[in-house]
Amino acid sequence: MINKREMDKYFLLEKDRQAVTTPLDVTNMRKSFDVFVNVRGGGITGQAGAVVLGLARALVKTSDEYQPKLRETNLLRRDPRKVERKKYGQRGARRRFQFSKR
Repeated sequence: MINKREMDKYFLLEKDRQAVTTPLDVTNMRKSFDVFVNVRGGGITGQAGAVVLGLARALVKTSDEYQPKLRETNLLRRDPRKVERKKYGQRGARRRFQFSKR
């Protein structure tokens, strides 16, 4: 359950559904846990990434034997990319105002 909805109804893209279940599949715990997640902010794909990281960290807290498997598949690593800030004198981070010669 994600935000009180079924995973299939919340994540409409197949790649997001597969990503969310990856930590459970890697550790062979898909049938062993019921997962209830609250997630907000960002887009749907970003939320899927947040669920993956949270689920992987929760599995490591239950048992340390899952950590090597999750580390080698890079599921315990956060995506470091962030939105670049808007610069003054410009329309956005890199977009400039329209130039008029005359």
